[in-house]
Amino acid sequence: MDIKQLKFLIALDETRHFGQAAARCHITQPTLSMRLRSLEEELDLQLVNRGQRFEGFTAPGERVLAWARTVLAAYDGLQAEAAACRGNLVGTLRLGVVPLSSFDPVQLMQRLHREHPNLRFELSSLSSEQILEQLASNRLDLGVSYLERLDTERFEALALEETPMGLLYDRRFFSFSDQPLSWEALIELPLGMLTSGMHFRQSIDHNFHSRGLTPQPLLQTDAVHQLLQAVHGGLCCAIMPLHDGLEALSDHLRLQPIAEARTLARLGLIMRRGAPRSALAEACFALYQQWPNKS
Repeated sequence: MDIKQLKFLIALDETRHFGQAAARCHITQPTLSMRLRSLEEELDLQLVNRGQRFEGFTAPGERVLAWARTVLAAYDGLQAEAAACRGNLVGTLRLGVVPLSSFDPVQLMQRLHREHPNLRFELSSLSSEQILEQLASNRLDLGVSYLERLDTERFEALALEETPMGLLYDRRFFSFSDQPLSWEALIELPLGMLTSGMHFRQSIDHNFHSRGLTPQPLLQTDAVHQLLQAVHGGLCCAIMPLHDGLEALSDHLRLQPIAEARTLARLGLIMRRGAPRSALAEACFALYQQWPNKS
């Protein structure tokens, strides 16, 4: 058994396709199949259900896959730890961020890349539950998620700035004064929102309902990019984090502050406490603590 076999197994899980997994690993499909069969023979277990195409993992395969992720995370952590001892950060930092976060991951990546040019990044948009699950299983190094009910025995967190809200609109279709908007004024507008159940939507609903208001959104979607397309097309306006820079995506977009508008819970930069813990996560967490004007 070697590290490459475990990488092949994980690639197959992520692509769910033999050919795509082989391409990701820069080998031929017959080589991938041969190496996985060799792993099965060594473990004396069938790991993969095979037919005309990939048909999923067996129950023992799922358990071996979980161990493979842990072993590979420890291997990558060892390599990163050795590099960190030499004063360098190398490898891939896996970062998960909740949708519509006021945290700017690009700023973090830019700063890290300037200081450590050999560092690479994998950025995912995930729900708060997915972020915690993937941190726990070592599939993420760092997460940006809500601190509400965070298990502090399992996770370490650095609280970020509060998230004020603003109204994103296209000035070709809407016009407002320079004063912050009231929630009473918003109820009269065609609004686009994330679907119910998403954390940012819960904060929006709370701000309306606490004032005795019931929004009737024109559009609901679970995709932020579709919401942005609808705003840019003039179909609706959308309540967004005030300082996330979305208005910079187009000369026509504007973000108008909303009076007394905050999310229900603070965001935090989160990493797991338990071993094996990524050396990249620890180093980036420490660097972020030292930076001024964090948001």
